Amino acid sequence: MKLNEIANNPGAHKHKTKVGRGSSSGLGKTSGRGVKGAKARTGNQVHGFEGGQMPLHMRMPKRGFNNIFGTDFAEINLGRLQKAIEDKKLDASAKIDSAMLLKAGVVGKSRDGIRLLGKGELTTKIEIEVAGASKAAIEAVEKAGGSVIVTYTKKVTLNKKGEPGKRQQRRIKAAETRAARKG
Repeated sequence: MKLNEIANNPGAHKHKTKVGRGSSSGLGKTSGRGVKGAKARTGNQVHGFEGGQMPLHMRMPKRGFNNIFGTDFAEINLGRLQKAIEDKKLDASAKIDSAMLLKAGVVGKSRDGIRLLGKGELTTKIEIEVAGASKAAIEAVEKAGGSVIVTYTKKVTLNKKGEPGKRQQRRIKAAETRAARKG
């Protein structure tokens, strides 16, 4: 064997097709791309472009509403809480709070805290501190002999004078009226 006889196996190396070498080559002028402008350029794709017509994704109607002032609670049902106690992830004799629930992996993170919901059965007596709770959940916990402490209060927005805004003032007045009616 001589150095000039060394060659790859047949089919091991595929030569790149040379483009733009005249019209007789079959890949001349536009080099097989067939278009001008953005589509002829390397690494440039015009996704969703419809020749200046309003693209479909912009024509479609938008649905729903994203309330930036809404509350973001991580929700937990009574059944899930009971299962965590039975699996020894939570200690029912201690006061259960959001830090314990997060550490046990029962709930995920949330902006405004944890809300207790009434789905499922609770048989263990517990004392739980959460940001919010449904009426059914509170009744079920009290029926089992425990107690629920609700800690969340809506943030009060103040106006330039440092007073609550008009909407907040109406809410405060309505709450005072309800409290006066009750007792």
